[in-house]
Amino acid sequence: MAETTNKKQDKLERQRQNKLSEIKELQIDPYGGRYKKTEPAESIRQRFADAKEGQRARCAGRIILLRDIGKLIFITLRDWSGTIQIGLSKKMLTDSWKLAKLLELGDIIGTEGQLGKTKTGEITIWSENLSLLSKSLLQPPEKFHGLADIDQRYRQRYIDLWANPEVMSVFKKRSAIISAIRRSLHNKGFLEVETPMMQKVPGGAAAKPFITHHNTLDMDLYLRIAPELFLKRLLVGGMEKVFEINRNFRNEGLSRQHNPEFTMLELYQAYGNYNDMMKLTEQLICELIKEHCETEKIKFNDMEIDYTQPWKKASYAELLKKYSGCDFEDIQAVRKKAGQLEIEHQNMDDVVVINEVFEHTVEDNLINPTFVVDYPAEICPLTKPKKEDKRFAERFELFIGGMEVANAYSELNDPAVQEENFKKQLRGQEDSMAKMDEDFITALKYGMPPAGGLGIGIDRLIMVLTGAESIREVILFPLLREKT
Repeated sequence: MAETTNKKQDKLERQRQNKLSEIKELQIDPYGGRYKKTEPAESIRQRFADAKEGQRARCAGRIILLRDIGKLIFITLRDWSGTIQIGLSKKMLTDSWKLAKLLELGDIIGTEGQLGKTKTGEITIWSENLSLLSKSLLQPPEKFHGLADIDQRYRQRYIDLWANPEVMSVFKKRSAIISAIRRSLHNKGFLEVETPMMQKVPGGAAAKPFITHHNTLDMDLYLRIAPELFLKRLLVGGMEKVFEINRNFRNEGLSRQHNPEFTMLELYQAYGNYNDMMKLTEQLICELIKEHCETEKIKFNDMEIDYTQPWKKASYAELLKKYSGCDFEDIQAVRKKAGQLEIEHQNMDDVVVINEVFEHTVEDNLINPTFVVDYPAEICPLTKPKKEDKRFAERFELFIGGMEVANAYSELNDPAVQEENFKKQLRGQEDSMAKMDEDFITALKYGMPPAGGLGIGIDRLIMVLTGAESIREVILFPLLREKT
């Protein structure tokens, strides 16, 4: 079957190469050049809705449908705004008619002419001149009825974007949402900054980094797993409200929710705490929904998520009790539950077992936006403990659709406690990457103001706001296994 398909593809490619040769014989450059003053297809359609006479249009795009009926050719042209029909007539295109007869699906053309409507009411540009801007040498997938093979879609996003208009729509919305986040934070007085993506010490999260090497300095470096420790240095330096939207890298698994390279928003606000971050998070996401979504109820996988305010807030301990049946303090009951869940817990610290049980029993139940507050302090080494109960830390995670979307702290700014927490993290770790960021401790010793910090996973946020089932649907070029 594969051999038959390959032979067919080879034949089609040869046919296109022959068309290329014919085009060159006409003294036409098959790869064109600058094509000035084009208008988006959607804009043309909107302004001609009233069908006023005498309107003209000039546009460029890719041929996705072509009907040759002799002395007339009808083309559906697609650009990144939408589609419009082009009418090619032998009478009107005396100089370019030979070129018109050589056009194929996938070719990129430019044209201009009078606007009108066909008998069926289709808005049409009646072409008066025609330019070939790029000859397509490969057959489009499935005659542009959509590229359905998921693996091919991710590997060949350059086809996916024009074969599936809904995919283009997702990535246009992603861009608009990120722009709106920046605008909102700027309006709230935050300063956008850039911090190193290659770091001498990986820190700011518990994750395995990617390692690289700088030849001139003969120094191992790590692609950052989080920007946190550098952003906090800026608080020490006097920048009171900072944010960064950029890439993080974690040398870990692939799943519907995980890609080793992902985009994060991380921000810090001096003199705030995790309650301020909670208000900011809810406000920011609701602003995005109002601006970019049609309703406050959005489908995600097989769920309908209701973003109506106010959002739910519940403590880690009460949710653990509700869904696992275990009290936070009853470690024997928690370990028994871990066994029932087939979690290998024998060599785990108690607090790690508790968190594993929490992840297995609680998270899938958090469908509508839910702030889970007051995590066990032992798993929050960068967070201030609660004054009234130091077993818990002033931390929240926001869950939407059973998935963590945001994480926030009241930031720890006591250098002695921070150093001891780092030491606890490193104990028993023989990995050469297990290092303490001594310079960060030095920075804290100069004095960092109390602060609230927030991280939002941009890719996951786009998922829940667009209804995408996989993180690969919202990353233009996700990492994939090599084809075998």
